[in-house]
Amino acid sequence: MTEPEFQKNAAAIDVEDLHKYFGDNEVHKGIDFHVDYSEVVCVVGPSGSGKSTLLRCVNLLEAPTSGKIFVEGIEITDPDINVDKIRSKIGMVFQQFNLFPHLSVMRNLTIAQQRVKKRSRDEAVEVARRNLEKVGLEEKEDAFPAHLSGGQMQRVAIARALSMEPDMMLFDEPTSALDPELVGDVLQVMKNLAHEGMTMMVVTHEMGFAREVGDKLVFMDDGVILEQGDPDEVLANPQHERTQSFLSKVL
Repeated sequence: MTEPEFQKNAAAIDVEDLHKYFGDNEVHKGIDFHVDYSEVVCVVGPSGSGKSTLLRCVNLLEAPTSGKIFVEGIEITDPDINVDKIRSKIGMVFQQFNLFPHLSVMRNLTIAQQRVKKRSRDEAVEVARRNLEKVGLEEKEDAFPAHLSGGQMQRVAIARALSMEPDMMLFDEPTSALDPELVGDVLQVMKNLAHEGMTMMVVTHEMGFAREVGDKLVFMDDGVILEQGDPDEVLANPQHERTQSFLSKVL
């Protein structure tokens, strides 16, 4: 198994001619995609357009059918590469929170640190507390997920991902399962991360977030990228008819 040698002078994420099939269904039809360091890229589009699958391909939760994906200059689609080493660079936050219900917030944040990063308990707790403070939940370390709101659980999930100290974060519609009044707290945490320079790829329906925080807006439909560019420009002056139709319904 090849040990990856990451290249900081390369792009954070590079996708080349990505194709993905589920049976006879072609979900991705030749996608080229690029994310620079400290860039926030927001991916929007209708349900079924392939947005979430693209995100899952970037850390190989889904294996591409063909094409190449590079993370920090390393081809992660190389069958001989150490995938776990690659994934250690990538934090992932899902639509559902995926917390361990039988573990406290603190244990949710420390278990992977200790088992994967081989940190001592004290070091893992210190890192966890720092990240709980970052998401505004330092007083919840002894709580269990069942005693938290959806927004709090999602912020814990973000803190858990940050505790692994990734180089980049992938967010798969992180607010879509939340009640509307809980969305703002999660988006504020993401804004703070963006302002700190975290590289982020965000699949979202939150157009206000994309406009305010995004460096690039990507519109996907039917397995292809139809349009991408500066969020203000794409939202105010979409060039593709399909983009125009989509945005007229969501803005």
